[in-house]
Amino acid sequence: MRDTKSERIFHFINTIFLTIVAFICLAPMLYILAVSFSANEAVTSGQVTFWPKEFTTIAYTYLMANKLFWYALLNSIKRIVLGVGLNILCTILVAYPLSKDSRKFKMRNLWAWFFFIPMIFSGGIIPWFILIKELKLINSIWALVLPGAVSPFYIVVLLNFFRGIPAELEEAAIIDGCGYWRILFQIYLPLSLPAIATIAVFAILAHWNSWFDGLILMSEPKNYPLITYLQTAVININYERLTEEEIRRLALLGGSSYKAAQLFAGSLPVILSYPFLQRYFIKGLTLGSIKG
Repeated sequence: MRDTKSERIFHFINTIFLTIVAFICLAPMLYILAVSFSANEAVTSGQVTFWPKEFTTIAYTYLMANKLFWYALLNSIKRIVLGVGLNILCTILVAYPLSKDSRKFKMRNLWAWFFFIPMIFSGGIIPWFILIKELKLINSIWALVLPGAVSPFYIVVLLNFFRGIPAELEEAAIIDGCGYWRILFQIYLPLSLPAIATIAVFAILAHWNSWFDGLILMSEPKNYPLITYLQTAVININYERLTEEEIRRLALLGGSSYKAAQLFAGSLPVILSYPFLQRYFIKGLTLGSIKG
């Protein structure tokens, strides 16, 4: 079917509008990229817009030699591997029994409130910090992954997906002599891969973008995750730890170019991975709201 004249006009206007919105979203990143490749004089004089002026890679040369940046990147990778693994494991083990009705799981409602009340009420940051300190997790990678291992939001998403699986599959498996563990791992999990992938995407981005817990739970900069390191490096460069050669190079490249290079390098992994994860993002927006 051919579009009518009014539909063609609508598509044209819609394309222009979405193009403008996309440019507005990309503009800050393009500006940071241009600043990172520009000379200090061009940046300070305000000549840089969306294209580098007096092109130079000295900011990235200095960044590649910065050990703290690579320590932070490694810490973020370790946090994602451990944190996302724990998130998925704990979510599966909690969501599966809670997806049953009260006839199969007698204390289902009690345990549901046990996990969902923290979504409404929080103990506060001071008790949270004291608990982690008393467990002697301060300055450890486990301080970044264990407190958030069980997420009520992820539980709701996977719980509702489990409820959408026909109960007849489980009943047939029980008749054939399967136990609940076998039903979970051989029936429910293979059917729930889209939901688990969605949870993994949200968990990866939550761990990657989190900076505040790293700032208050890590006492040494070499233990910072990447986003925490960028937050401290962009606000203030510690000149006391720099050698004379590093200070000379910083003077050549300028603080703005170096900060822009760190910001762009820190956001690059998410930018590159987002096109492959977008469909799970969209699915996650509606997955947890199908059933109550």
